[in-house]
Amino acid sequence: MSNQDDIYKDKLSDDAYRVCRLAATEQPFTGKYNDHWLLGVYHCACCEQPLFESSTKFNAGCGWPSFFQSLDDRVKYLPDDSHGMQRTEIQCAACDSHLGHVFDDGPKPTGKRYCVNSLSLHFQAK
Repeated sequence: MSNQDDIYKDKLSDDAYRVCRLAATEQPFTGKYNDHWLLGVYHCACCEQPLFESSTKFNAGCGWPSFFQSLDDRVKYLPDDSHGMQRTEIQCAACDSHLGHVFDDGPKPTGKRYCVNSLSLHFQAK
């Protein structure tokens, strides 16, 4: 474990640490931001970098907060072949926190669905 992970272990709940630093997934329909529609910005739970505007959030019905676009250069993309699937993992570009996955089944204008764990996010209202 790196010193950076030590800091996050102290900062985050056990569940959030498992999601953000160990790439776990929270149970669908349990996250506090799944059915959350206030105006504002969703930030990384670890480093507080802004990641998603509320105006890009949509109801995908999948059980996790979903966005059709991230803020420019705030998310990085990694191949994920775990669990017998080929997916694209998304991480915070600033601190490598696991956010979730991105899929090509979202709405216009991007056609993307950023499927994000609520535990990896912190919301700041406008």
